Amino acid sequence: MMSMFSWGAGSRKGLRRSDAVVESHFGVHFVRPKSKIQDISVGRRIAAFLRGDGNVDYLLSVESSDGKAKPGKLNSLNLKEKIKEICCGDAHVVLISHGGKVFLMDTTQIPRSVHMKGLSSEHITQVSCGDQHSIALSQDGQVFTWGLNSNGQLGLGKGEPSTMSPQPLKSLAGIPLSQISAGGDHSFALSLSGAVFGWGKNSAGQLGLGDLSDCPEPVDVSCLSLKKTIFISCGAEHTAILVKDGGVFTCGSGRYGQLGHNSFRDELRPRLVAELWGSKVSQIACGKHHTLALVGSSKIYSFGRGDQGQLGNGQIVNQCVPLATCALVTSVEQRVIKLIAGGNLSFALCDSTQECQRGPAKHKPTIRKREALDEKKIDKWIFGCNSSWERIQSEITEIFSSASSINGSFLETGCDEHYKTSAGYSGLDLSLARIAFEKLSTTKKERKVVLKVIQVVQEDLLPSLSPSPAGVEGLRVYLILPELLRVLLKHHMGTDLAVSLAEAILRLHPDSLKALEMLWSSLSDSFIGALVKMFRSVCETLLDGIPKRLFGPEALQKVLEVLQRIYEATHRRKVPENMFQIKNMKIILAQMCSRLEVLKVDWEDYYEFDEKDLMDIDAIYQEMSAIETTLKMLESYPCIFDFETKYAALKGTAAKIKESSSVDFFDWLPRVKFKLTVRRTELLKSVLSQLRSADHIQFRRPLKIKFEGEDGMDIGGVSRAFFNLITKAFSTEESKTLEIYDDSQCVWFRPDHTVCKGTSESLCLGMIFGMALYNHYTVNSIFPQALFKKLLGLKTTLEDLEELSPCQARGLKQLLDEDEDVVDDLYLDFTVKGHDLIQNGGNVLVTKANRKRYVDLFVDYVLNTSVTRQFEDFAKGFDLGCPCRTWRMFRPDELMNVLCGEVEYQWEELQKNANCNPTDKTVEDFWKVFFELSEENKKKFLSFVRGTDRLPVGGLARLRLTVRTLNIANADEHYPQASTCYTCLALPNYSTIDTLRNNLIQAINHCEEFGLA
Repeated sequence: MMSMFSWGAGSRKGLRRSDAVVESHFGVHFVRPKSKIQDISVGRRIAAFLRGDGNVDYLLSVESSDGKAKPGKLNSLNLKEKIKEICCGDAHVVLISHGGKVFLMDTTQIPRSVHMKGLSSEHITQVSCGDQHSIALSQDGQVFTWGLNSNGQLGLGKGEPSTMSPQPLKSLAGIPLSQISAGGDHSFALSLSGAVFGWGKNSAGQLGLGDLSDCPEPVDVSCLSLKKTIFISCGAEHTAILVKDGGVFTCGSGRYGQLGHNSFRDELRPRLVAELWGSKVSQIACGKHHTLALVGSSKIYSFGRGDQGQLGNGQIVNQCVPLATCALVTSVEQRVIKLIAGGNLSFALCDSTQECQRGPAKHKPTIRKREALDEKKIDKWIFGCNSSWERIQSEITEIFSSASSINGSFLETGCDEHYKTSAGYSGLDLSLARIAFEKLSTTKKERKVVLKVIQVVQEDLLPSLSPSPAGVEGLRVYLILPELLRVLLKHHMGTDLAVSLAEAILRLHPDSLKALEMLWSSLSDSFIGALVKMFRSVCETLLDGIPKRLFGPEALQKVLEVLQRIYEATHRRKVPENMFQIKNMKIILAQMCSRLEVLKVDWEDYYEFDEKDLMDIDAIYQEMSAIETTLKMLESYPCIFDFETKYAALKGTAAKIKESSSVDFFDWLPRVKFKLTVRRTELLKSVLSQLRSADHIQFRRPLKIKFEGEDGMDIGGVSRAFFNLITKAFSTEESKTLEIYDDSQCVWFRPDHTVCKGTSESLCLGMIFGMALYNHYTVNSIFPQALFKKLLGLKTTLEDLEELSPCQARGLKQLLDEDEDVVDDLYLDFTVKGHDLIQNGGNVLVTKANRKRYVDLFVDYVLNTSVTRQFEDFAKGFDLGCPCRTWRMFRPDELMNVLCGEVEYQWEELQKNANCNPTDKTVEDFWKVFFELSEENKKKFLSFVRGTDRLPVGGLARLRLTVRTLNIANADEHYPQASTCYTCLALPNYSTIDTLRNNLIQAINHCEEFGLA
C-alpha cells in the first residue's frame, strides 16, 4: 500500500482535495493518497505530483514577505500523453512522456504545457531542473541544456547566451552517463563508471573543484575519481554526493549547516560527512538549503536550514550535523522507496507491501542495458536477421551510432573494476569485445549485419565523435573499434573504416590524444599486439593500393601517423620493434622506385599526342605524383622500417642528392667532388680552415680526402682513416669544444661559459659528423647516446647522465632513495658548480618534497642548459654536413650505431667471410696468430687493414677481408702490407709462424702511413 510523509513549508495545508492527512507528528505529516503517487518534484514556487496512472497534479505557492511559502491549490494538468518522469525548477516543470517526448509547464504566466520542439527527434530518458535552467539526457547518451546561462549553468562555453531552445552539450558526447543533476545555478553529470563532471556557478565551491571560479563548460571533478560515485543531488548552492559503499560527501555553501560537518563553513572540495560514516546511506536528496539521507528502510537523517520545519524534527532551527527526523508514525511498517527534497519541502514515498520490505531502494543508473552492446545482442542479430530485419537494423543504428552506447559496453564489472577508470586504465574488459565481434563473419547469413554495422559506424558514429571528450570514458570507443576492425580485416573488409577511425583519432584535441596514448600504453600485450597488427595490416593494404590508384597517399599518411603514435606511446613498454615493422618493406620501396622509373620513361615518350593521349598522360602524372609523395612521406614514420631498410633508404637518398649535386652544367664533364686536402701534422687546423670556407653546395657532393705528401688514392680507405683521426683529435685534452669525463671516458661539450664566443669548433665538429654519416663512414667517437637523442629532438633523462657520468648519476639516485632526515642533513641547494638551477637557487635547500625537481633540473643543466650554444652549433653543422634528412628515421641507438660503428666484435665472423686460400701455409699461420692477439691488437689490426677499428653496419659479418700471400725474396725482412680501400692484407711468405707474428705485431702497432691504395 502506497503512503507518503511530508514536512516543511505549508506541507499540511497544501496537500488537500482527495489526499487526506491521516495524522501529524512533530511536523511530519502522514498522508494516504487516494491514488498511487509515482514521483514528486519540488521547486521554490511549484510542486508536482506524478500519479500512478501517468497524470500530473501541481501545487503553486507564493512566498510571503518573510520568505515563507503561502500554499495554493492543488490542480491537475491534463495531457494526452502519459507522463513517466517530472522535475521542477524555480517556477517551471519539465515532464517526460513514456514515448520520450518532453513537455514544459511554465507558471510565470498561465500554467500550460508546451512540447519542446528542439527535442522533437530525441528520445529523452531523464531530466533535471535548476532554478531557471534545465538538463535532459537522451536515450543515445546526448545531453541537452536550455534556460538561463548567467553563470555558465548551461555548460555551452564562455560567453554563450541564455536560450530556451535545447542545445546539445558536445563536450559530454560519448560519455556513458547514468545521471544528470541541476542545482540553483550549477549542474552535474555522472558517468556510468563514477566520473563526475560539474559546471556553472561556483560562488561557494558547490562544484567541488577547490576554488570559487564559475565554470562555463563541464569540468572533471578529479577529487571524486575512484570513489565510486553513484548519485548526486544539488541544492541552491550546495551539492551532496553518494558513493557506492554508502558514504556521503558534501561541498559548497554551509551557511545553514546543510553540509553536515558540524560547522557553518563553506567547503570548496567534497568532504565526507563523518557523522554518517558507517551508516550505509542508500539515498540522498537536497532541498534549497537542507539535505536528507536515508539509512536502512525508514531512518531519515536531516541537516541544514530548518526555519520552516523542512528538517522534520518538530523544530524551526538550523542544524549542522545529521540527526534523525521524528519517527515515521504509521499503522503498519513502512519502507521508504524514494526520498524527495526541494525548496523548503521534504517528502518520503513509502510502500508497505511484502515485496517491498526486503530492503531500502537504492539509486540506480538510468542508462538502459538494452542500449549496450554485448555477445548476446550480436547473436540475436545474426540468428534473427531473416525474420525481423527492420527491427535489427534499428537496433544496430541505435547502438553503433551512439558513442555513449559503445563506450558504455564491455565494462570490467568484476569487483567494480570499471569504477577505477583513470588516465592509465580504461575500465574495459576488451576480451568481451573480442568475443562479441568474433561472432561477426562474412557468410551470407551474417554479411548484411556486418555491412550495416560498417555503414552506421562510418556514416554516423565516427563523424559524431567529439574532439575534446570531457573524460577518459569518452575515449573507450577508440579501444573498442579496433577489435571490430580486427575481425573485419580478416575477411578483407573495413580498410576504409580503419582510415576513418585514424582520421577521428587525429582530430582529437592534443590533451585528449595524449590521454588516449596513455590508455594505449596501459593495454595488455595481447591487445597492444592486436591494435598494432590491425593498423599495420591497413598500411600494407594502402601501400599496395597506391600504385594501383586504389588509394591516395593521404589515407596512408593518416594510418601511419596513428601507428607511429602507438609506437611512441608504447615504446617504454619494450614492445618488440618488429611488431610495427612491415615485412618486405625494402622490396616494396624498390618496387615503387622501379615503377616510378618506368613511369618517367613513359612520360618522356609523349612528344606529340592527341586527346586520348592527354588522358594517358594525366593518369601517368597522377600515379607518379602519388608514388613520389608516398616515398617522401614514408620517411616521417620510421616505426614501419627495420634497421636494414632505414640504412638502405639513407644510402639511396644520399646517392640521389650526390648525383644531382655533382653534375656540372654539361653532364659529359667529370663528376664534381668535395675535396679536402689535409696535413697529418696539423690535422685539426688544416681541416677547420677548409670547412669554414666551404659552402653548403659542396657538402652535397661526394667526399674525397687527400693527405699531403702521400700517394694514397681515396677509394674509401683514406676517408675511413681521416674520420678516425679527426674525431680523435677533437677528443684530446687540448680540445676547446669537448671535455673527457674521467669516470666514463666519454666526451661531452664544455659548458658555454668556459668556451670563448665566436669559436667555430662545435660547428665544424658537427659538420664532420654529418659528412661521415652522409658519406657512410664511421667516426671514432665516445659521445654518449644523449648526443643522438638530442639530435633527434628527444628528451634526455637520468639514465643518459649515468652513461656520461656514473658518479654523478649514482649520487642523484641515492638522493631520491634517502630518508627525509638524510636529505635535510646534506644541505644541498639548487645550484650546480655555482650556477643557479632556479632563481635564487643558492638560498633554496633540497628537501624530500622538492628533490625530484632538483634531480630533473640537475640532469637538464648538465646535458642541455649548460651546453645550449655548443650543441646548437653542433646541430647546425651536422645538418650542413648531412643534407640528407633520412637519418631522422633512426632511433638514437640506431643512429649511434650507424655513425659510430658496431661495438660487438665477433671475430670468428672475420675469418668466416674472408676471401683467402684456407690451405695456404702462410694464411693458416696468420689465422692462428690473429686469434692469439689481444682484443686491443685485434682492433689495431682492423685499423691497419681498413683505416679504422670501427665496424660497419652489420658488424664483422658484413666485412670481407682479402688475405693473399706475396712470394718474394727475403720475405722475413718485409712487413705485411695493407690496402685500406679494399680491406686487403698481403703477407710475405714468411719462413716461420714466429716471424709472421713478430712482423704483424710490429706493423699494426707502428703503421702511420698507408700501404698500397
